[in-house]
Order: sequence, then structure tokens, then C-alpha cells
Amino acid sequence: MLEHDLQRYFGFTAFQPGQREVIQRVLNRQSAGAIFPTGAGKSMCYQLPAMLLPEMTLVVSPLLSLMKDQIDFLSAHNIPAARIDSTLPPEDYARVLEQAKRGEIKILMIAVERFKNERFRHHLERMKIGIMVIDEAHCISEWGHNFRPEYLKLPAYQQEFKIPQVLLLTATATEQVRADMCRKFNMPPESITVTGFYRQNLFLQVTPTAETEKNTQLLQRLKAAPHDPTIVYVTLQKTAEQVAEFLQNNQINAAPYHAGMKDEEREQIQNRFMAGRLDCVAATIAFGMGIDKHDLRRVIHYDLPKSIENYSQEIGRSGRDGKPSFCEVLANRGNLTILENFIYGDTPEKSAIHKLLHQIKHNEGFLWMLKLTTLSNDLNIRPLPLKTLLVYLDMEGIIRPKYAYFEEYSFQYRTEPSQIISQFQGERRQFVDALIAHCQTKKTWTYVDMTAMLHDYQTDRTRVLAALEYFAEKGWIKLQAKQAVETYDILTKVFDLEQVTEKMFRLFTGKETHEIQRIHNMLNFFESQSCLSKSLAAYFGEQLTQASCGHCSVCQQGSANIQQTVSLPPLTNLDYLTLIQDFTQAIKEHGSVVNLTKFLCGIHTPVFVKLKMKALPHFGALEHYPFQEVKHWVTKHFSMRKTIFPIWN
Repeated sequence: MLEHDLQRYFGFTAFQPGQREVIQRVLNRQSAGAIFPTGAGKSMCYQLPAMLLPEMTLVVSPLLSLMKDQIDFLSAHNIPAARIDSTLPPEDYARVLEQAKRGEIKILMIAVERFKNERFRHHLERMKIGIMVIDEAHCISEWGHNFRPEYLKLPAYQQEFKIPQVLLLTATATEQVRADMCRKFNMPPESITVTGFYRQNLFLQVTPTAETEKNTQLLQRLKAAPHDPTIVYVTLQKTAEQVAEFLQNNQINAAPYHAGMKDEEREQIQNRFMAGRLDCVAATIAFGMGIDKHDLRRVIHYDLPKSIENYSQEIGRSGRDGKPSFCEVLANRGNLTILENFIYGDTPEKSAIHKLLHQIKHNEGFLWMLKLTTLSNDLNIRPLPLKTLLVYLDMEGIIRPKYAYFEEYSFQYRTEPSQIISQFQGERRQFVDALIAHCQTKKTWTYVDMTAMLHDYQTDRTRVLAALEYFAEKGWIKLQAKQAVETYDILTKVFDLEQVTEKMFRLFTGKETHEIQRIHNMLNFFESQSCLSKSLAAYFGEQLTQASCGHCSVCQQGSANIQQTVSLPPLTNLDYLTLIQDFTQAIKEHGSVVNLTKFLCGIHTPVFVKLKMKALPHFGALEHYPFQEVKHWVTKHFSMRKTIFPIWN
């Protein structure tokens, strides 16, 4: 009986709603999906089957913090589980791979990018995998709120590595996104179990608050119960620092958390919060994913969330113990433009798309090799939208990804080279002798001259890689790989450069419009005259029978009117030449209207990082102004002074 297995492995006496149905489908060797609210037990839908099925379960997870928390939970229950990520020392990496190949691990967690890793693929082919679990599965949909282009390749990876079934997990998927998930994995809609999004124990509060009053309002809330575990969500890293400092100065045990902090510092803060030694975390959305803290009593949005989906996910972290919890938005339109600017920052310039297509069209031969970071810097397109563009070109039939390999393999000897050679006989000994002869030691690391080895011995990369991996498995060397190179087949060069450029640009601007609309849908939701709980459930396709919940601010106080409380002088009153002076001196050949607009609005680009533009006095000087309004203002001035910057487009 499944309840017996649940108690045996995890100590729980009963399933949460929906869990048994999903688990039974998985055990019946069917692909399935679970759309449960945050904290409603999605992970158990693969954790229990992993212990009952003979093969290993492979979990694809988008964030390192998600993997770490899951592994900690599984280890506490003596479940053989491991993760592979870039933070693992080489010895641990090799050990986990060997355990997985021997069937000693029941659950292996990876990021989706790992599928393109040449070393990992070599080992994956030798693992016996029964099911691939895709956490945060809404990321596969272009209509989802966190679209990740790499997720589009997951159905192909399932086929390539002959994984018989999948399990899709998410807390936030609209009906459109659910249909997209099913279509991409060729699953019938009835394979998805949806348990509902309504949470009776959450009080949803929207409080119109002027920007200057936010700190006072926040402190008042926290002082009412200063030791109640609380997350305060903000948009910007600097705001997290400022809010945490303000709370500390007012005797609240608080700390900041954001992606700009060191890994060790973030982990320490998370551990303190989980252990109850820290009452409040002022955080960007980097905090909270996968955190299983049952007694979180308050989630306060100091700034507006990014979307209804993000809001639902973030408030869903509170009250997992079923006790009353308070979720408040300190609402004004002050950071609205900052949210929108994040979106505008992901839209490539048309000239950058044209440049990429020109590279493909005039590439020598039909094998195209690239380093993502180098290409991102060259085109001035952020890595994520660049990956999206490459996926769009794949879907257009122009390119197709083949594999990724490492340009540089190096190792440290732990056994004398002569002793390694002596382990082999005949042609294998000749091969190993040649391989070691094509290596050069510099100080402590020995580097493989892969090109010369392949040419001189007339062999292929697969054999060389297999030999190096074997040496590492035996403990003869400590192996590392660097400088990933992605390879693509160019399927056709016979395409109209201008037409395809325009089509790709329209895809991005269409996505931009969709994301901007998502923000305004969220504003409409917060200002709704209807019950917030009922409206939130309806957004995800759940229709509540009751007319109202009785435990939200609309039911108790009426609808909110969210005002623009930040007073800004008209752009026409600002000194244009002073604002752009440091930019024009630093930008060199990358000057353009769009780049200047991004600079003034505080939007990061690869070129800005390379040139350290963030340190310039006027970076982000107009971050509270709408992007399109700033762009129009810049364009107007630019047209009047075009001769000053002749290289600009």
C-alpha cells in the first residue's frame, strides 16, 4: 500500500491532495504532471516513486538553491540522492557520476544546461534512467512567466537518451501554459493533475502606500510581531540592502539577500533564517525558491512583484503549516518603470540580430562554433535573450544545435605517466603513450593538445575523452575542463538576411509587449473590485463556488487605488548633454540611441559590464522614467545633434 511506503521512507502518514493520483500514474509508467500550489508537496510526486522504481530518477531543476534544499531533505531521510553542478569539486563530481552509473543513486539533480556538457553526456549514456522530472516546468512555455529557452530542448533530450517517461512539476501555470506543456511532451491533458490555487489561511492585503511612507508602514507591520518569520520582497539589490539596514537600525533582526552577494554569505543567511536565528529577510526574488519553511508568517512586497504568477509563487511560501499568514503589497506605481525596464533590457537591437545572421550566412562551411559569453559580448545581447534567439533560429530551420565541447582539457598527475602507460598493452598502450606525449605540463596543470593528438594519431575526440575520464575514474589524474564551445549545424544559408532579421526582431518585440501587458494585468488585479483570492484562483483556471473569501483587503475594506507617488520633473527640464557626457566618452563604437536609453534607465548590457559603465555618474539617472519616453527624448536630441556622433545608428 502506498501509504505504508510513504511512512516507511519519509515518515508521513497521509498524502496531500493530488499526490496519490500523480504518484500512481508515475508508477503505472505513464508521463504525468502536477500543478500544485507552492508548498503543497510537488516534490513527493517523484521522491516516493524514485524509491519504488528500479531505475534512477533524473531531476532537472532551474536553480542551485532548489537542488541544495531538496538534497538536504532527501539526505535527512537517508535517500541516496546527489546533485551535479559547477560548485562540486572534481573529486565529488567524479564520485557522483560513478555512483549514478552503478545504480547507487536513486535521484540525480542537474540543471538543464548540463545536457550539452560533453563530459556529462558521455556518462549519461551509461546511466539507467526511468523518469525525467522537470521542476518549474512552466519554463518550457514561451507564454510562461519565466521562459527558459534551454527547456525547449528537453523533449529532444528525452528522446535522445531514451528516457521512457516525464513528470512535469510547477506551482504557476495558466490554462494556456498547461496546454503548451502537454503539447511539447505529447501528453494528453488528463495527464496533468491540478489541485487548485486557493489558500484559505492566507490574508491577502493590498495597501496603497506612498514611496516616502513605505519604511514607516513596513516597520509598523513588523513591530506588531517582531519575531514572526518574514520575507520582504524588493525589486533591486540596492533596495534589499537599504531596507535590511533600516530594519536593523530599528531593532528588527533582519538581513539582506540578493544575487549580488557571495554564495557563502547567501547560504549563511538562508541557514540562519531556516533555523529561526533570523526573523526577517529583505530579498530580491532570488530568495525563497524551494525553501521549505513551514512557519513563514508574513510575506510583504515592498515593491510590486513582476507578475501575477510571481506574486502567487511568492505568497505561496507563507503559511505552509496551515496557520493564518499575512501577505501584503505596499503598492504604488513608483517602481513600475523599473519592472518594465527589466523587460526592455532583454530585447536585442535589430542591428545585433542582423550581425548574428550575417555571421551564420557567411560562416566558412556549415559547422558553426561559438562561445556564448564571447558572442554575447560581441553582439551586446544578454546571455538569456541570446539563447532565446538561437532557439528561434533553430525553430526557423536555419541552425540546429549539435553538442557542446570543452576547448581546454587539463589535469594534474596523481600517478607517474610511465605507470599509467604500463597499465595497457598492444594498440591501447600505443594510444595512451601518444596521448601523454601530446600533453604539456605548465607548473601544476598538464594541458592536452587535442588538435595535434587527433591529427597525429588519426583518432576522434570521443576516444580521447573516454581515456581521460577513465584515468580520472582510476584516480591517476585530477581532470578539469574549461572554455565550453557550442557547435551548430547550419541547415541553410539561403535565407533573406533582411526578412529573417525583421521576423526575429518582431518575435522579441512581441514578447516584450506580452511581458509589459503581464505587468499591467497584475496592476489591474491589485486594483480589482472583486475578491482577491477568488480572482487569483480564476487567473489559474480555478473557479471558486463562494462569492468571496472574507479574508482579503477587498472583502474587508474595498478595492485599492494605486497611485504614482514619485514626482518626476519633465524630461525637457533636464540637461541632456550633462547626462550623456560620461556615456559618450566611454561607449566608443557601441554608441546607439537604444544603448544610451538603456544607460540612462540603468539597464545592464554585456558591453556596459565590459566597459564598467555602472560606475559612471549618470548610469541609471532616469531609472524611474518610462523607457519609451526616455528613448523618444534621446531620439529627438540625437536627430538634432547627429553630426556629433556619426558612428551611431
